[in-house]
Amino acid sequence: MHRVLLLGAGKIGCMIARFLHRTGDFDVRVADVDPNSLAALSAAHPKIETIKLDASDHAALLAAAKGRDSLVSAMTFSFNPGIAKAALESGASYFDLTEDVETTKTIKQIAKQAKAGQIFMPQCGLAPGFVAIAAHALTEGFDKLDEVRLRVGALPQFPTNEMKYNLTWSTDGLINEYGNPCEAIYEGKLIETLPLEGLEHFSLDGIDYEAFNTSGGVGTLCETLAGKVRNLNYKTIRYPGHAAIMKALLNDLNLRNRRDVLKDILENSVPATMQDVVIVFVTVSGLKNGHLMQETYVNKVFAQEVGGEVKSAIQITTAGAICAVLDMLADGSLPQTGFIRQEDIPLPAFLANRFGRYYAPQDVSFRAAAE
Repeated sequence: MHRVLLLGAGKIGCMIARFLHRTGDFDVRVADVDPNSLAALSAAHPKIETIKLDASDHAALLAAAKGRDSLVSAMTFSFNPGIAKAALESGASYFDLTEDVETTKTIKQIAKQAKAGQIFMPQCGLAPGFVAIAAHALTEGFDKLDEVRLRVGALPQFPTNEMKYNLTWSTDGLINEYGNPCEAIYEGKLIETLPLEGLEHFSLDGIDYEAFNTSGGVGTLCETLAGKVRNLNYKTIRYPGHAAIMKALLNDLNLRNRRDVLKDILENSVPATMQDVVIVFVTVSGLKNGHLMQETYVNKVFAQEVGGEVKSAIQITTAGAICAVLDMLADGSLPQTGFIRQEDIPLPAFLANRFGRYYAPQDVSFRAAAE
């Protein structure tokens, strides 16, 4: 029985708790400072242990971590360095969902002090997370890489406002992605690009989309492929027109530097939705046997029923990804010490996992090629 302390009882945290608990292979303890969130989880799943905990209280966090094999953060990125330090001190492994680049750098430094059998694995969600696993798998078949392009979006199935968007993810994380510098490789050099720039348009299954630079989604892939690829970039997918509105808010109204105001506007004006779709679109090109070739991974995951309840696509994909890597640690199929990158995980092993199966594409030819 793998013992988990899960920090955060929001939509994603509750989904993680449900996924792990129902296997019977994980002892899950869920901690949150909000008693209402804990009560809602307990009402739906009374057998899952819950405790009220302020994650900024280091002594209380250490006490809750005692005897746990892994600490999993489903909280906003600002709490993660403290949680990682508690994991280090308690001897537990560490997982999070952060898109924040500086937070990941901090986790990487903490991981240098890891004890034997203790791993630190940030960025375990959709993007960063699974998208790096898929992209790295595609690169492995090339003799020489030219371009790696990662495109991911969590979108409402039925957009009705001028933004053509509904809240599906952490508002703090969304603003972070739209407001911070973006990592990329251009002509073989590591660079930073501006968020909301690099606008492009494409169609998929008869639907028009746009994509633009956002921060954090590429994870550690730039570092991994530095010196091996000419161009690499990550962009977020939205419906056409969204980027222009967000640029007006962040740049023209200067809400980039008043993020608390922007968060208040979004959370009180833009409704959330459970009727969403997650799109993953990864393209890799380069030389194979002397020929310029391209390989593509494309997949859509829709909101669906899980365990008798309808869950959003972003809940399923985010929780599924972090549960898959935690499951792989528990069964011994991950490296057992130190900092682990998402791209260290073989795609076939991830898709074969009982949680990773939610990402399995319908394209059988792709799965066969990956295997």
